[in-house]
Amino acid sequence: MSNRIHDLVRPEIRALSAYHVPSAAGLIKLDAMENPYVWPEALRDDWLEALRETALNRYPDPQGRALQHALREAMGIPPDMGLLLGNGSDELIQMLALTVTAPGRKVLSLDPGFVMYRMISLFAGLDYVGVPLRADDFALDLDATLAAIEREQPVLIFIAYPNNPTGNLFDADAIARIIDAAPGLVIVDEAYAPFTDHSFLSRLGDWPNLLVMRTVSKMGLAGLRLGYMAGPPEWIEQIDKTRLPYNINVLTQASATFALRHRHVFDAQTAAIRTSRAQLMNDLGAIHAETGIFKPFPSDANFILARTAPGRARSVFDGLHRRGVLIKSLDGAHPLLADCLRLTVGTPDENAALLKALRETLAED
Repeated sequence: MSNRIHDLVRPEIRALSAYHVPSAAGLIKLDAMENPYVWPEALRDDWLEALRETALNRYPDPQGRALQHALREAMGIPPDMGLLLGNGSDELIQMLALTVTAPGRKVLSLDPGFVMYRMISLFAGLDYVGVPLRADDFALDLDATLAAIEREQPVLIFIAYPNNPTGNLFDADAIARIIDAAPGLVIVDEAYAPFTDHSFLSRLGDWPNLLVMRTVSKMGLAGLRLGYMAGPPEWIEQIDKTRLPYNINVLTQASATFALRHRHVFDAQTAAIRTSRAQLMNDLGAIHAETGIFKPFPSDANFILARTAPGRARSVFDGLHRRGVLIKSLDGAHPLLADCLRLTVGTPDENAALLKALRETLAED
């Protein structure tokens, strides 16, 4: 069996580890950038009534037309732009890669960034080029990025805006320079749009090679696995050819369409998360001032990246875990993320529990 695996599985796939999601049973879950708030009871009752009309014996609308209409209205997608739905943004990234893949072609992004840009490029047979961010503040290095574009001639460029896992927002003028210089498509990934006031969505059409990708996961619908991408109709038409039939199931279509009609509920939740983020930043800053151990970085997302004192990330992660709080360790994921941990912004009670556990953990040594 092992010989067959070695012979048949591509070596670059054998070298990978599968995407790992740790168990959060019994823990305060602050590791996955989820909205911590549940739906109000009355809204859930209305949603269940809406689901009664869903025909599970029929295939879903392959284009998700009612859902597309709801997204256009709720998100202000320009009417002259095409729209494509995906099973999460991961599937949209895969569709993009499959549309343009050919031997020797390259995908470029900024590192550290969303790991699926690199992984899906590898799956699709594209070469991945990562341009390092600046070491001190994780800002975009425009000169290095433009030089890499000129040298590598990538067919796809992914820019997370705000960036994951660092949380910062790159300079918009620098992104415009990148779009101008790109020989292929530039995809601005706005997964964390609910937590910032900045977007390229209204600028669709300013460039023929700009696409904007989003997800409804962070606004509070992560369980639906729905992503969407808008851009010039000519590009959307070609990318749509790589979409598997009926990729958005009937329950997701019905649930997301219902939720978008009640967007004010989710806007209120994301506003509360923004307020909690500011408070959590202040509290973490105070802990850093007291201990010098745990430095938070500014964030326009629903999470905060922090750097521990050298060599302390593992012990801090383990200390929080013992105290019932699960966060994300990024130490070792990329050289620029040495000693870094990422904390999702939770409810006020969850954030208070995190801070208490963090103070106790830092006091151990």
